[in-house]
Amino acid sequence: MDVPLTEESEMKEKKSTGRQKGGIITMPFILANESFEKVASFGLLPNMIIYLMSDYHTSVALGTNILLIWSAATNLLPIAGAFLSDSLLGRFLTIFLGSIFSLVGMILLWLTTVIPGAKPPVCNVRVPGSCASPTPLQYGLLLLAFTFMSVGAGGVRPCSLAFGADQIDRKDNPKRERVLESFFGWYYATAIVAVLIAFTGIVYIQDHQGWRVGFGIPVVLMFLSTLVFVVAYPLYYNVKVEKSMFTSFCKVISMAWKNRHLTLPCLSVSDTNGKTMPTDTLRFLNKACISRKPEEMSKVCTIEQVEELKALIKVMPLWSSSIMLAVTMNQSSFPVLQANTMDRHITSSFEIPAGSFSFFVIITIMIWVILYDRVILPLLSKIKGQPVYISVKLRMGAGLVFGIMAMVLSGIVEHIRKTKAIEEGFLNDSKAVVNMSAKWLIPQLVLIGLAEALNIIGQTEFYYSEFPKSMSSIASSLYMLGSGVASLLASLILSTVDALTKRGGKVSWISTDINKGHYERYYWLLAILSSVNFFYYVACSRAYGPCADKVVPKGEKIDNSGEHVAPSSS
Repeated sequence: MDVPLTEESEMKEKKSTGRQKGGIITMPFILANESFEKVASFGLLPNMIIYLMSDYHTSVALGTNILLIWSAATNLLPIAGAFLSDSLLGRFLTIFLGSIFSLVGMILLWLTTVIPGAKPPVCNVRVPGSCASPTPLQYGLLLLAFTFMSVGAGGVRPCSLAFGADQIDRKDNPKRERVLESFFGWYYATAIVAVLIAFTGIVYIQDHQGWRVGFGIPVVLMFLSTLVFVVAYPLYYNVKVEKSMFTSFCKVISMAWKNRHLTLPCLSVSDTNGKTMPTDTLRFLNKACISRKPEEMSKVCTIEQVEELKALIKVMPLWSSSIMLAVTMNQSSFPVLQANTMDRHITSSFEIPAGSFSFFVIITIMIWVILYDRVILPLLSKIKGQPVYISVKLRMGAGLVFGIMAMVLSGIVEHIRKTKAIEEGFLNDSKAVVNMSAKWLIPQLVLIGLAEALNIIGQTEFYYSEFPKSMSSIASSLYMLGSGVASLLASLILSTVDALTKRGGKVSWISTDINKGHYERYYWLLAILSSVNFFYYVACSRAYGPCADKVVPKGEKIDNSGEHVAPSSS
């Protein structure tokens, strides 16, 4: 009897080492690696726009564009990392190399605060126009640091969760499903706690101890992350590298193109197992399953491979409708600049760091997830007298609406802030603190948190419900791909608005002097674009038709609100 490759490798591993690798013993090392990495990397984000403007003398537009391109690279490279991990390097080596790249990038960034000539000299406030621009070498060191950190994120982020699951999801473990569920819970819980620590503790240190200490601590944390991960190498179970889903998609497209002149048979083609039949949608892809010669049978694609690509193509319009929401969420630099000019005191002796206001977005997401599962659904079910489920497409649409509301409210708050600044005589002093509490920023951040919780979580559920199980890795990658594209689109919108509004010597809407600019108009422009995108989403949603969560068993129905109502027991 043939022994499957994974089982055979497990048997050899147990025989050679005296114990089976993997298991719960590896969890503390993997969770520690993920937690330290997230505190280190996310701790650098909130205040980075202030660092670029104060120490590199960039304009708001240039500094924000640098951060958006960095964000795009950080979100797009994990897709390449997932491909390399699945088809070439394996997850352990990918995470290890990613950790090394991240560590080197953070060291380079820290060196910009240590080496005197690594950044421009301090401006002389008494001499207007004395701020020197960075030299190409100084810019090069900064961008090299960002590049290394993005490459590092591309190695760590797509593999960490899957690598942890590899250690538990073993066939000889009768409790693997329960242990796996527990691991996922701990993984996301530690990730959220790590981000909260980054947005509060690291940002506070940067504000009060300076950039040298504030950037040095992430270096230490990233070193610990790498060290903790590597020392447990003898304990890890490494899954054999296989062909990636991306390779499969390329093969389907290639074979369909190669067979484009062939005629499909009248009857649907079945694969060698005869278990599935091709669908009629995107029928030209079915040609990838046709064999022109008997000796080419091993080269043709299976029906599963073709249907997986069809499933991906089918969701792309709905996926694209989420990009504009991600654009609005990419405006995180502006609230930091606004908070910097507002009263941030909680008590007479303590004030919230400007970069820590993103904390309210994370807290909102946490509260919503708990309320939705523990309060909202049980309450709706109690009111209707039967179990209720709110469809993913309804939640995704609601998230887009909250995103529009967030941009409208952001514009209103900024208009009030700027009006107060002008009334108080701060038109030419963008660093002055106006008599307005920064707590006014919290409602818009709460709306952004609700938008993210509804749309992003809804997206993830939608992909997982629509894709076959073999495409679970693609489902998680689509969000990162959307975020990367959104960062590039946000950079394009920002650059276009800046270029158009400063024509003829006028002050740009996104002026470095926040009191002379028109940030409120920029927010409202995003609200208009988001509104257009909402109608695009509605059109895509209707064209898509019912999704898997709306395939209702006999005797059940979907009510007009999109809620899935089970039949009553009476």
